[in-house]
Amino acid sequence: MDDLGDLGAFLQSRRARVEPASVGVTVGARRRVPGLRREELAQLAGVSVDYYTRLEQGRATQPSEQVLDALSRALRLDDAARGHLHRLARLRHHRPPPSHYPTEIRPQLRQVLAALHAFPALVLNHRMDVVAYNRPAGLLYGDLDRVPAAERNLARAVFLDGGRGHVYVDLDACRADTVSHLRHAAGEFAGDPELAALIGELSIGSRRFSELWGAADVGVRSHGPKRFRHPMIGEITLHQERFVLPDGSGQELLTLTAEPGGTDEDNLRLLANLDA
Repeated sequence: MDDLGDLGAFLQSRRARVEPASVGVTVGARRRVPGLRREELAQLAGVSVDYYTRLEQGRATQPSEQVLDALSRALRLDDAARGHLHRLARLRHHRPPPSHYPTEIRPQLRQVLAALHAFPALVLNHRMDVVAYNRPAGLLYGDLDRVPAAERNLARAVFLDGGRGHVYVDLDACRADTVSHLRHAAGEFAGDPELAALIGELSIGSRRFSELWGAADVGVRSHGPKRFRHPMIGEITLHQERFVLPDGSGQELLTLTAEPGGTDEDNLRLLANLDA
């Protein structure tokens, strides 16, 4: 997408989503512009219209944190979106060169995955490639052993591969979470050409992805319930926890556990004992 890591495009997308009445702006019956006009947002943020226009067009240099915070308040951004806005502003003039991001995990972390044999656990990178997984995760996500390593990507699964995407009961919510995650990654890893290629591929291949990307939501769901549908054990609700690795690799460990003493725990135990 041409707005990958672009501050101006992000600002345009977010101001188009603000209902004028919600921020005290009175509009006439003939108004056709969605959201806020540039001059309205500039006034709400306390900056000049000329400066905001130059900022959105990429002609302003290094906006201050105070200006970015004022824009965040005017746009009603949450913490994740505000952080993304600050990252994009830094990238505009300090964009890191493309660098190599590891596609393998440390042997010690692979040992951890092997030890977690009672519940699904997997390692993803910032592009949502499945870098490694234990046996229960492989079974839960549609028998990953049968999927070529280069095709083990959760974003592609939910937008381009209907068969594997339907492992999720709440597919629409999962798609929204996926796009929010990728937009967050676009701010953190804007120098990664493979990430840009993935977002372009999803945009061309899925109208729904393009719609969600245009909404400019950003964030990462660190924990919470996730419902799965498995052909042999049926529906199962698991609790997801996300642990970002502290080595700057962009990799994260995901674990999926069941509430003790219920049907989901029984089904999880059954899953762990299934043959692939």
